[in-house]
Amino acid sequence: MQTGFVHLQRMAEDPNKKRLTFQGERTRWITPVTLNDLLELRTNFPKAPLIMGNTTVGRWSLHILCSTLLFSGVTIGAGYSLAQLNDALRFIVSEQPKEKTKTYHALLKHLRTLAGAQIRNMATLGGHVVSRPNFSDLNPILAAGNATINLISKEGKRQIPLNGPFLEGSPEASLRSEEVVLSIYIPYSTQWHFVSGLRLAQRQENAFAIVNAGMSVKFADGTNTIKDIQMFYGSVGLTVVSASQTCRQLTGRQWDDHMLSDACRWVLDEILIQPDAKGGMVEYRRALLVSLLFKFYLKFVAQIAKLTMKSSSFQDPHKFPDIPETFMSALEDFPIETPQGIQMFQCVDPYQPPQDPVGHPVMHQSAIKHTTGEAIFADDIPPIDQELFLAVVTSTRAHAKIISIDTSEALEIPGVVDVITAEDVPGDNNHNGEILYARHEVICVGQIICTVAADTYAHAKEAAKKVKIAYEDIEPRIITIEQALEHNSFLAVERKIEQGNVEYAFKHVDQIIQGEVHVEGQEHFYMETQTILAIPKTEDKEMVLHLGTQFPTHVQEFVAAALNVPRSRIACHMKRAGGAFGGKVTKPSLLGAVSAVAANKTGHPIRFILERGDDMLITAGRHPLLGKYKVGFMNNGEIKAVDVEYYINGGCTPDESDLVMQFIVLKSENAYSIPNFRCRGRPCKTNLPSNTAFRGFGFPQGTVVVEAYIAAVASRCDLLPEEVKEINMYKRTSKTAYKQTFNPEPLRRCWKECLEKSSFYARKHAAAEFNKKNYWKKRGLAVVPMKFTIGIPVAFYNQAAALVHIYLDGSVLLAHGGCEMGQGLHTKMIQVASRELNIPQSYIHLSETSTITVPNAIFTAGSMGDRHQWKGRNACQILMDRLKPIIRKTLKENGRNVGKMPFFSFSLLTSLLSGYQTHMDWEKEEGDPYPYFVYGASCSEVEVDCLTGAHKVKSDVCTHHLHSVNTNMDVLSIEGAFIQGMGLYTTEELKYSLEGVLYSRSPDNYKIPTVTEIPEEFYVTLVRSRNPIAIYSSKGLGEAGMFLGSSVLLAIYDAVTAARRDRGLSKTFPMSSPATPELIRMACVDQFTDMIPRDDPSTFSPWSIRVS
Repeated sequence: MQTGFVHLQRMAEDPNKKRLTFQGERTRWITPVTLNDLLELRTNFPKAPLIMGNTTVGRWSLHILCSTLLFSGVTIGAGYSLAQLNDALRFIVSEQPKEKTKTYHALLKHLRTLAGAQIRNMATLGGHVVSRPNFSDLNPILAAGNATINLISKEGKRQIPLNGPFLEGSPEASLRSEEVVLSIYIPYSTQWHFVSGLRLAQRQENAFAIVNAGMSVKFADGTNTIKDIQMFYGSVGLTVVSASQTCRQLTGRQWDDHMLSDACRWVLDEILIQPDAKGGMVEYRRALLVSLLFKFYLKFVAQIAKLTMKSSSFQDPHKFPDIPETFMSALEDFPIETPQGIQMFQCVDPYQPPQDPVGHPVMHQSAIKHTTGEAIFADDIPPIDQELFLAVVTSTRAHAKIISIDTSEALEIPGVVDVITAEDVPGDNNHNGEILYARHEVICVGQIICTVAADTYAHAKEAAKKVKIAYEDIEPRIITIEQALEHNSFLAVERKIEQGNVEYAFKHVDQIIQGEVHVEGQEHFYMETQTILAIPKTEDKEMVLHLGTQFPTHVQEFVAAALNVPRSRIACHMKRAGGAFGGKVTKPSLLGAVSAVAANKTGHPIRFILERGDDMLITAGRHPLLGKYKVGFMNNGEIKAVDVEYYINGGCTPDESDLVMQFIVLKSENAYSIPNFRCRGRPCKTNLPSNTAFRGFGFPQGTVVVEAYIAAVASRCDLLPEEVKEINMYKRTSKTAYKQTFNPEPLRRCWKECLEKSSFYARKHAAAEFNKKNYWKKRGLAVVPMKFTIGIPVAFYNQAAALVHIYLDGSVLLAHGGCEMGQGLHTKMIQVASRELNIPQSYIHLSETSTITVPNAIFTAGSMGDRHQWKGRNACQILMDRLKPIIRKTLKENGRNVGKMPFFSFSLLTSLLSGYQTHMDWEKEEGDPYPYFVYGASCSEVEVDCLTGAHKVKSDVCTHHLHSVNTNMDVLSIEGAFIQGMGLYTTEELKYSLEGVLYSRSPDNYKIPTVTEIPEEFYVTLVRSRNPIAIYSSKGLGEAGMFLGSSVLLAIYDAVTAARRDRGLSKTFPMSSPATPELIRMACVDQFTDMIPRDDPSTFSPWSIRVS
């Protein structure tokens, strides 16, 4: 049994309160009320954790939760939350001279980005210090500032220095088990004592540091002679590391360039990061050791310069080093600015009836319920009598034979009802190539082998850990695309389109270039993980499922196949999903079938909710891609021939990989007219969890390859990439490479408007001037055009359905085959019905999507939610045509109650219609696979820090949208897609081991963009036009904005190119995605990257590998 101490704020209200104890099954919580009480408990239970949680208790709160100003420094109570610490330090620096508060300023800077606001409000200073995480942002600064920890126990008080031995966990410098941290003493700095801290993370907030550092230097008064120096680094070892040997060697040296050169060499010799170190990024972290040291050097030189300018009494100020003007920008980190944005779109026609809601920015139907927590998701459905919880047991091997499954210990756990395996599937355990439970063989890490059903999730999870599985590895184990190509391992046939005579064209061009591009995968990271509630009925083998999905029909199909019953016995209900992005198209079907099998075997309702780590492991995400290109072009930038090959990492089963590859191939030309064009693509079969649909459906990966070879051509021709794009962009009514006719006028209009609204050429010139004056920071700009197709090349998938009921009181119940995932589809449907039925929106209700009300509906994906609006409109129009003569006859008698007469007149009040007709003939390599196109362009400007790889962004987006049904929803779709695309191309990085284990399985190690990554300036324009295909001349915009985020990637490469040009390096270098801080920093080669040690790849196995 574990014992913990907790104190509750309410207890402080009554000093007569006595110790309170909470006793649980495995844990005891005790709330002491005085400091002596706590110390006694600490003595009796030395191993019990002390939980603060930012609350106060009785009389001892004065010791734990206070700050005291002393003559020599400040004592901060250990119970201060980090937010309170921030407030206290802000007050102190406002009251004290700046020369005394340098340590406090450094702490304040780190507190701004340490974790997030919620964690800063709860985590305490004492807890942060004593936990001694190797990634700590505060401990290196506290150590550099000579802080001291004040301790207390029954034996009395003592102090220990917060220094290297403490941070490294030395027993002599650590807390004793019975001691409690009372406070932290942080001394003042002095005039010639400088303290600073630096950190670099994948994103600015809510991210552990990749490397951080704290440094302090004391100079002999009036000189640049080092009297004392301390350097501490985090995230480079098992603990925060002190560069003590280097510091001893530097003491007495002059603070100049010679000292810096020696310091860098010594630090690299002293702090050794092993080539297979956990977390990877080894060479990058080595580079940061010296890059941050250089930044410290510049900061302290600048502060010395300020001192010498204030007084002439210092010894020979000319001896102090100078900072070149071009280096000054390296002194400051990027500030966190409040993003600013403007959204421009068409106003509603002034002649439109005021009661007509179409075109108005109507609030999301469920916005208030989402905000207040009243919105019901699958997991919010109240407990059902005798329901059980399900926990999964997944494979720990990528490719192996299952020798045995021992469930004996699991079944002994209290509350466990059963363990479900492949033997318990009454029907199809392998449906369309997707395996429910592994039977004899596992083909990826994360494949479901069995599930445990228990009365609580805690019991189920505990039991799942007790299941013992014996394996025998099978070769080959294929993890990467390169390995799949070596073993000729594919999931589907090759897809190809070709026009012109490619080989002939290559013989008649001025230049030819070849290259390859890697685009890594992406996790969906929806807010609601996969959740299923499966309820077996007592008769007729019926099964009811409540879940979040984009494709209820697919769930119904899989469950029926697994249970070996007709689909009519399976009812799927989908109220709403908490985000999906493609991750809930096929994956809920597999998990729904697993849940249904468990419910069928046990006879109990099953609640199956994946934890975030299991969700990320089992369901996978966007396909990693390898693109290889060969491009022939003239010296003026005109591209005459392109031959491109695409390979995607599909994982271990088919899922959607073939369809994704079809999309990549068909969309591979993007906005450019290449007279001789050949594109081939094939999905690879590997031993990873199967990748699946994701917003953009291959387009965001494939078109990066196009932009890469455009940039390469521009570099060879000494032209701007934007000039090469102009030359090769579609200019008049044309046919695509697959011979579908379209008019590119809206494309060119968006392109032109984006260039104008962003002031691209003026900003490009300003960036060039900035780059001339700054060596360590560079700016880059890029504009990308977009021709994005809407729809599916298979006509069956373009179906849509809507059902309208008019009740006797005149109210309307609307149902359709689409799924609400937060995108506002239900809201738009109500707007459409309100217009067509000429009734207020309040009369219309939309409850859920269900296989009972609308059968055989197709998935909600591919920006095709508008098809449901179209069919909803048609249904309403049919009903109104039928009702008009009856309404005219009975309106005077029945008033608003127009539904009464049709009921007695047997008038049909429902309608069900089909959707778009498309086709693609792959043998002929031609067709009309898409009903219409969405056009757009985006411009991004970035500024990169060449020493760390950090960057900041400004962006402009123009999208050809025509007439919006709801401008709020459409602008939010564009902005959300752009930011998600920006994440794909910059911060989101999936890391796998050599054995195929996904490391990136939590918010701690997978970083989607947050508010600090949103462009500082973000302008969105909806360019108006007409579209006769879709509802009210609107267009589907849910996915198009994803690729527009690539303008950030291309702008980063433009900035890095500027840095490389300054250093005399090749302007062309491999373009890969994501452009993480690591990739940016290591591409900006300089004297610091040149001095880091390099390891022979044949002598070690890297911690992680690239799977594209």
